[in-house]
Amino acid sequence: MRVLITGITGFAGSHLADYCLERGGIEVYGIVRWRSRTENIEHIEDRINLLECDLRDATSTREVIEEIHPDYIFHLAAQSFVPTSWKAPTESLTTNVIGELNIFEAVRKIGLGCRIQLACSSEEYGMVYENELPITEDNPLRPLSPYGVSKVGQDLLGYQYFMSYKMDIVRTRGFNHTGPRRPPVFVCSDFAKQIADIEKGLRPPEMYVGNLDAKRDFTDVRDMVRAYFLSLEKGKSGQVYNICSEKSWAIREVLDMLLAMSQEKIEVKVDKARLRPSDVAILQGDCSRFKKCTGWKPEIPFEQALRDVLEFWRNR
Repeated sequence: MRVLITGITGFAGSHLADYCLERGGIEVYGIVRWRSRTENIEHIEDRINLLECDLRDATSTREVIEEIHPDYIFHLAAQSFVPTSWKAPTESLTTNVIGELNIFEAVRKIGLGCRIQLACSSEEYGMVYENELPITEDNPLRPLSPYGVSKVGQDLLGYQYFMSYKMDIVRTRGFNHTGPRRPPVFVCSDFAKQIADIEKGLRPPEMYVGNLDAKRDFTDVRDMVRAYFLSLEKGKSGQVYNICSEKSWAIREVLDMLLAMSQEKIEVKVDKARLRPSDVAILQGDCSRFKKCTGWKPEIPFEQALRDVLEFWRNR
């Protein structure tokens, strides 16, 4: 089997490549741009196949997909940081929507019968009311950021290509996930890196935080990529699935758990620059549809995921 992972050098993409190699019998292909950082895949670089491609370029995308002829495509490449989408909304929408469109058109014009997984996002739900919890796939989509809008675009474009061209597309709405290799712009990794830097004496014993009241549904990335693979192994074409732990944690609780893993006495300070123009108050999902279809369930406790993130930064 040949698997193509867009975004293979990223956080989830590198873990998905690890998972595919562990399963065995899979040729793993990934696309990179000339400026892509590759530290996340250095440990497996001799076991995977990398091709240069910019998904925003239709010709480049078609040539690469035609060369690989994949059985599965996992589309993970995206501008995935919500605050960046406020500063660069045009780039976020272009990268996320047009890049996906080029993949679809390449597969359609080549005539491939491959299965495609779209890594959509819980940020699509946006404004969720208390009486709508936990969030099911039928919840209204009310995105509260340009990133959320871009993921709605990806999601619905996938549905449209399934309906219009009968392309074999499965959409997954992943809720927050964390683990080793997560960039420090994301909350769990940001807190962990600040703690590790304080422990090493690289900064004073002060931590800077944003909105601590927001609640998020966290899954370990290693459980998440296992779910991605199962979505193409067992998922129904044209369907959309939530992937989540079905438990929400206040960011304040995340901070307290990480601080308890350190011996340092650390003062916490709110940094107004970390606050967003509008923020989703709570995301807590229901993934019973996915569990029923695939038998998946998260196996790594959230506390273990946080400990692994902290150890990752301590070892860097």
